[in-house]
Amino acid sequence: MAEKNVIKKQMILYFLFAACMILLNYIIQKINELAISPFICSVFGGNDFIQALYCSTSPINMPELIGSIVAVGITYVIKFFLDKYLVFKKTSLKVKETSQEFFKYFGFAILTTIENIGIQFIFTNIFSAPLEVGFLIALSIGYITKFFLDRKYVFTKEY
Repeated sequence: MAEKNVIKKQMILYFLFAACMILLNYIIQKINELAISPFICSVFGGNDFIQALYCSTSPINMPELIGSIVAVGITYVIKFFLDKYLVFKKTSLKVKETSQEFFKYFGFAILTTIENIGIQFIFTNIFSAPLEVGFLIALSIGYITKFFLDRKYVFTKEY
């Protein structure tokens, strides 16, 4: 019974932090879109390198892509440490152990992202569900999968 309560508490924190990271991701992307990108492109946009790497919108909207990558990177690192120390209550500060956990965490993030994309594709393209429905179902399944992978393989119990 105590183990079920621990899992329940971990899941609540895990999903609460996931929701916070989704919101933070959105905020970072909006700041990039409304403030950072216009500033960089107006001040440094004449530089061919900056123009191609960051300011170009054809054929790919580079400010959006770079903003998305930065937002995912920031929220990923924050979520890792929240999960390690607050959700799964790991206390180790050893660099080698934390590095191994980080790479496993990242690997599972890639796998569950592929799972999310597949589920969303199935719901929106095969079942003709609205994007929001496919998105919510995919994220829910992906985060549940990631929680149990992280719990079992990344943040194992300390002995």
